[in-house]
Amino acid sequence: MITSTVAILFAVGYLLATVWLCRGIRLTARDLCLGGIVCAMTLVLATIRIPLPTGSNITCGSWIPLMLLALLYDYRLSMLSGWVCGILAMLLIPGWQAVHWAQIFVQQLVCFSCLGYAGVFGSDKRWKILCGGILAIFIKFWAHVFSGVIFFSQNAWDAWGYSLTYHISSKIPEGIFSLVILMILPLGALRKAAKGVSRV
Repeated sequence: MITSTVAILFAVGYLLATVWLCRGIRLTARDLCLGGIVCAMTLVLATIRIPLPTGSNITCGSWIPLMLLALLYDYRLSMLSGWVCGILAMLLIPGWQAVHWAQIFVQQLVCFSCLGYAGVFGSDKRWKILCGGILAIFIKFWAHVFSGVIFFSQNAWDAWGYSLTYHISSKIPEGIFSLVILMILPLGALRKAAKGVSRV
């Protein structure tokens, strides 16, 4: 009961902060198309998994499309696209179905949309990209941990220990991999290309 309460407080705090950040956004037809393409890329990559001995898995770079959208275009659109991804994941990705109602709020509505936080500090400096990426990974990691605690609470003797082990073995390496890819990509050139397309 206490775990569910803490998890819900975490999710509510996150959702309120994210809604506040997304205030004033006006979606154009181009935004909707771009968000749809990024959602499709994210969900396809999320289905390609590398299994780990802990029972967890690492996806084939599924974090990167939403993080790139946040850095190159608009982090608010990335957050909104992440919410759509979270809802579609329950329907399309095996193993993402919630078994507890709290998981819908803690996992589905947080774990994709939080990748938009990669762009909250901007993308004109490498340190801003690094700080935004670390923040996104931090939020995503704890959202998965809270969801895992809720999921394993009736099956594992130590739900916290199992959830931490499960997600440290997968989310931290995948987060580092995604962040390294973002840091080595020529984001300046990609940003100019994205702006050029937006004027067409």
